[in-house]
Amino acid sequence: MQDQGRSRRKRTGGRRVRLHKKKRHQLGNEPTETTVGEPRFRVVDARGNQRKFRALSTNVAQVADGDETVAAEIEDVSENPANVNYVRRNIITKGAVIETSAGTARVTSRPGQTGQVSAVAIDE
Repeated sequence: MQDQGRSRRKRTGGRRVRLHKKKRHQLGNEPTETTVGEPRFRVVDARGNQRKFRALSTNVAQVADGDETVAAEIEDVSENPANVNYVRRNIITKGAVIETSAGTARVTSRPGQTGQVSAVAIDE
């Protein structure tokens, strides 16, 4: 698990003394890195009696084009501003440009948090 608390180092580089142990609300997780492929999901407990549905891999996207929304099949990731290496590894994140059966689209949802890919069609 990752610690989302304050850094143990000061701006000067000196060490800060721990005042208390790590708390549960300071825990973080590794990024999900949703890939293109056969749909696989994982349910994770979240804060406040909530659950998150992580999409480990998916090949379906809800593509909105104006007033119309269609379920399209994801073929490929063509651009990802989050990380240039994500394109080669076919990893979908928010803001990624994907090639679908309904055309090119930009992802507007967070698949690692919501478990689904929502996208808006873009014309290139």
